[in-house]
Amino acid sequence: MITQTYHPRRCCRRRGPGRGQLVLLAVLGVLVLAVVGVLASRGLPGEDIPVPDYVEKDYLTVNEFSRPGTPLEKINGVVIHYVGNPGTSAQANRNYFESLAQGTDGIYASSHFIVGLEGEVVQCIPLTEIAYASNSRNDDTVAIEVCHPDETGEFSAVTYDRLVELTAWLCTTFHLDPAKDVIRHYDVSGKLCPLYYVENPEAWEAFLQDVEAEMEAQQAAE
Repeated sequence: MITQTYHPRRCCRRRGPGRGQLVLLAVLGVLVLAVVGVLASRGLPGEDIPVPDYVEKDYLTVNEFSRPGTPLEKINGVVIHYVGNPGTSAQANRNYFESLAQGTDGIYASSHFIVGLEGEVVQCIPLTEIAYASNSRNDDTVAIEVCHPDETGEFSAVTYDRLVELTAWLCTTFHLDPAKDVIRHYDVSGKLCPLYYVENPEAWEAFLQDVEAEMEAQQAAE
């Protein structure tokens, strides 16, 4: 007869995390909370950014047709437009956008900035909201409408210089590269806007170079 010897099973005790592991977990928890806090406090990219002194804020009222109030959660570029209405001022074009709020014509249109015939700049929409200006690029770009004296769409010298200055400031502020991040409305939708710079691509290239040079000048002046 074979006698079997019974060996009771040893009870396996689960060891909890050691002191070093607890410290590591605590540190990781603090880091996670810190990252979440930073992300939560970042806000929108254009939030709390002071605009240059030459910009006059005259915001449109929030409405369906020209200032929907939709957050602009990314700023990946700047789109240049021309108003298409020769001889009109920045304020007149801003007021036109405001008039769209009535919805009479069912037109959706606006821009963040308008550069006028005398180099004045009116800001119509905060940099935290989208404008109805650039079709599929409304969600990630800042729009600039530019006034012009005649039907050619060419900007006057003072208007041009201010546009270069404003565009350079936007590029520096939002870390954009003029060569690829500053575009024409035409580059988005094929619309002949800004007309002169669609019909004269060499003038557009010169504009981008002037913006880059102005960025360097602004940074050197800081």
